[in-house]
Amino acid sequence: MALAAIYSLFIINKSGGLIYYKDYGSAGRMDTNDSLRLASLWHSMHAISQQLSPIPGCTGIDLLQAHNFDLHCFQSLTGTKIFVVCETGAQNMETLLKVIYELYTDFVLKNPFYEIEMPIRCELFDLNLTQVIQKDRVALLGR
Repeated sequence: MALAAIYSLFIINKSGGLIYYKDYGSAGRMDTNDSLRLASLWHSMHAISQQLSPIPGCTGIDLLQAHNFDLHCFQSLTGTKIFVVCETGAQNMETLLKVIYELYTDFVLKNPFYEIEMPIRCELFDLNLTQVIQKDRVALLGR
C-alpha cells in the first residue's frame, strides 16, 4: 500500500469561517485569501448539497473526487466541518477525520482560553495533530 499524501487540512466553523488551515507541502500552496475562499466555497457547496439531495436527511457532501485529488469531509453535530485534501484513492480518511475531531474537542474546545468560532491557536492541538498525521503515514507504509 502506498503512502497517502495529505495535501492540506481545513477546519470551518458553523458559519463558514475558516478557523484552522494547515498545508502539508502540496505543490500548489495557497495564500491566505485563497484558503479563505476555498473554505467559504466548500461551506456553501456543502449546504446546497443538503438542500438539493433527493434523499431526506442528507448530511451533505462527504467525498469530492477530482482527477488529481480527493476531498474528504466530516461534519460534527454542531456544524463544524473538518476536511482534508489528499491524493486520489487515499484509504481510511473518514477515520482520520474523526480522530482529528477528537483532538479538536480535547485540545481546542476544552481550552479555557479558546473563544468558540475563533481561529485556532493552540500549541497542544498542533503537536498532537502532527503526531496523528505522522502516525497515519507510518501505518500506511506498513512499518
